[in-house]
Amino acid sequence: MEAPYGLRKIEAKLIDSGFDVKTVYPDYIDRFNPKVIGIYVMDPFGWGPSSTTFAGILKTGEPYLAKYFRLLFESSSYKKAKQGGAKTIVGGPGVWQFKLNQEFMDKYGIDCVIDGEGEYGKVLEIFVDALKGEELPRFVNLKPWECPKLEEISEIKNPSINGLIEVGRGCPRGCKFCSVTLRPLRWYSYEKIEKELKINASAGITSGVIHAEDILLYGQKGIIPNEEKVLKLNRLAKMYYKTLSWSHASFAAVAAKPKLIEECSETICDENQSWWGAEMGIETGSVRLAKKIMPAKARPFKAEEWPEVVVQGAGIMKDNHLIPACTLITGLPEETDNDVIKTIELMDELKDFPSLIVPLFFVPMGKLKERDWFKKEQMNDLQKELLIKCLQHDIRWAKEIGKIYFSEGLRDQFIKPLYFLFIKIIEWQGKRQKVLVN
Repeated sequence: MEAPYGLRKIEAKLIDSGFDVKTVYPDYIDRFNPKVIGIYVMDPFGWGPSSTTFAGILKTGEPYLAKYFRLLFESSSYKKAKQGGAKTIVGGPGVWQFKLNQEFMDKYGIDCVIDGEGEYGKVLEIFVDALKGEELPRFVNLKPWECPKLEEISEIKNPSINGLIEVGRGCPRGCKFCSVTLRPLRWYSYEKIEKELKINASAGITSGVIHAEDILLYGQKGIIPNEEKVLKLNRLAKMYYKTLSWSHASFAAVAAKPKLIEECSETICDENQSWWGAEMGIETGSVRLAKKIMPAKARPFKAEEWPEVVVQGAGIMKDNHLIPACTLITGLPEETDNDVIKTIELMDELKDFPSLIVPLFFVPMGKLKERDWFKKEQMNDLQKELLIKCLQHDIRWAKEIGKIYFSEGLRDQFIKPLYFLFIKIIEWQGKRQKVLVN
């Protein structure tokens, strides 16, 4: 059975610390008479940037993620385990949302919410206290420096969803809207990475993702990629995975080392795959905003060059078969109409760039966590125009990317009709709302 990578990391650390741990499907919780139930969350109430944006625009009501998270607690399996006296501990990147919804914790018996890296010693003490039946702190908020050393982070013992494995933690760029940058930068050794690759490969996983906030900065303390380290990392991953993608990369690192992207393409693209993907942040086309909220995003280039860096990086990726999913943020604090216009102009320059570009409403996180949320009702005409530009871009390129993806062998052929039907429905709705032209 595959499970979310974050859950596998905590499972591994608890096992190495002497705990009896089982990772199970939610409907089977009560079968094991647990004393402690550990739950990993990404976006429990649908308040993350993607969920708030699409739920708001599409008027879907309760977001999908929120619905199924709630149903877990309403299941007979969870209720029986709680009746047996089990303590519930929740962790993961989405735990910040519980501070805003403590009524949910009371209603469903969540005893403790941990915000921070779960391998840290203080977290293990919480599990020990839970096993003893002691009262737990409602919230445990680890400081940025309260995090495990590399040797304290256990390697996964069982396979992860999508063959995802971590190669490092933290980010040196310091964007104000991001919480990842608050924690120290650490890179795993090749030996540590290979142990996890072997776990997934031994479970029959042949397609995987290597994860870091910027794969191109692997092994570095700064923002200049090291060609030798990055190529060795990708060659290692390709020894175990037939098809490989990256979780994240940056336009600036791509633009700084075009030859490295060419060499990565030669390593990754072969008889098994003709392209690979990564998530990348554009965020804004405004130099003014870039200098204010993400001044290091463009390094080693100047913040004033950010739009040019994005366009240059896009061209390099197109030439080397790297197709990213990109994000934009609208509703950023102090965003003006002129800032939105600059982003729209950048979208025009990227129209022939094979990619998906996803607009997101601003959600207060990182150093901006005290700022106000941006809501659909606040959108002006320019922001609506930006969203329409993104929709037009994505409809076009989703079709082309789908053709490439489904042409590679027989993988996932059963979802091919559903994929293109989904695009057709969105396209039909867009034309119906007169935001797409025939």
